[in-house]
Amino acid sequence: MAKKSWIARNEKRKKTAEKYAQKRKELKEAGDYEALQKLPRDASPTRVRRRCSLTGRSRGYVGRYGVSRIKFRELASDGKIPGVKKASW
Repeated sequence: MAKKSWIARNEKRKKTAEKYAQKRKELKEAGDYEALQKLPRDASPTRVRRRCSLTGRSRGYVGRYGVSRIKFRELASDGKIPGVKKASW
């Protein structure tokens, strides 16, 4: 499980990026890069990490399911993800 502070920091970044999304779009279209530089760093959507919704793990994220590879395997093995089953050949 990730540290609570990392998860909280990421949530704060999501809110900030969402808040400034429209303003960033307008400034980019206008070509005003000086004003864009004056916005908070966390206003950029690239600073937001994709994290597992169950554990907060940032690496090995499976985007389609929103969980890390480890939790994905556990849930798939338990049959909790519909349509997913272990491969065998």
